[in-house]
Amino acid sequence: MGLDLGTKTIGIAISDSLQSISTGLETIKRTKFKADSARLQEIIEEQQIIALILGLPLNMDGSEGPRAQSTRAFARNVSANISLPLIFWDERLSTVAAERALIEADSSRKRRKEVIDKMAATIILQGALDRLQYIRNHDDSAEEAETASQSAISLNSEPKSDD
Repeated sequence: MGLDLGTKTIGIAISDSLQSISTGLETIKRTKFKADSARLQEIIEEQQIIALILGLPLNMDGSEGPRAQSTRAFARNVSANISLPLIFWDERLSTVAAERALIEADSSRKRRKEVIDKMAATIILQGALDRLQYIRNHDDSAEEAETASQSAISLNSEPKSDD
């Protein structure tokens, strides 16, 4: 399940059982953390989710600002209630890509506002799925693919340091 965490909403996308195609599911209007977390848990159970991909809003130079720190705090809090692997994914320009696609589809401003976060979550999840598929297709053994997959994804999960 892919998540695009905003200050007012959480966009949610899920993948098919083959982990190849991402589809927007819904947008949660954020209220209190407990209610948001409960809704996420309901979706996880309904959809039989096995992992969460959370968009990490990095700055264009790759550094982390207040939004990325807020996302990490949300992840820590959600991890206390939801016992699934949670992976951060670089979400730079995902909302811009979603907006462009909606404009090209001639969506009204009102419609774009309704679906933008769900679509951004779809783009975030699809990026992670594509990377996982690439690794699976270019490694000889499944074990090597899983190791490489975790390694590749963890590059997106650690804050960059100024060495």
